[in-house]
Amino acid sequence: MRAFLAVDVDSTLNYEIQKVQKELKKTAAPLKMVEPENLHFTFKFFGEISSTQTEKIIQITQDKLEKYKSFPLNIKGTGVFPNMGYMRVIWLGVEEPEQFSQLQRDLDQEFVKMGFKKERSYIPHLTIARVKGPRNKEILAETVQKLESIEIGPMTLEKITLKKSELTPVGPIYTDIQQFFI
Repeated sequence: MRAFLAVDVDSTLNYEIQKVQKELKKTAAPLKMVEPENLHFTFKFFGEISSTQTEKIIQITQDKLEKYKSFPLNIKGTGVFPNMGYMRVIWLGVEEPEQFSQLQRDLDQEFVKMGFKKERSYIPHLTIARVKGPRNKEILAETVQKLESIEIGPMTLEKITLKKSELTPVGPIYTDIQQFFI
C-alpha cells in the first residue's frame, strides 16, 4: 500500500483554513484545493510499503512516541514549494516548529535505518492547495505574500496517524491504518 505518517489538523481550525483557500481562489489561478477532511501535516511519506514494513513502522513509531508528550503548535503563515517563481504547492506553516521538527527527525532517523530516504530539510507544513498551471501566477504570488503572516490558530499535537493513500481521478482517498497517541 502507499502510505505516510501524518498529523491531522484540528477540525476547529477548518473554517480559518477555508478563509485562506477562498482568498487564493479569488486569484483565478488554476488551483486544486485540499478538502477539509484531507488536511494534514505529512510527517513522513513512505510510498509503497509491504505488510512487513508496515508492522515495523508501527513498532518504531510506538517506541519513539513513548519518549514524547503532547505539545501545542500554532498554525501561522503561508509559503510555497519549491519557490515563488515556480509554485507547485501552497502551504500553511507552524510558528516555532522546533518540537515538531525534532519529533520528525527522531522518527526519520529510525526510518532511514529501514532503508527509507532521509528527509533533506523538513519544514512542517500543511498543504492547502496545489498549483495546476501558470495562469495568474503574479496575482497568486501577491496573495500568498499578503497572507505570509496570517494567524490560523492553536492546536495540540497529541496523535500521529499512519495513513493509506489511494489515488483516484477525483483526488486521493486517505484511510487511517493506525493511530499513535502521544
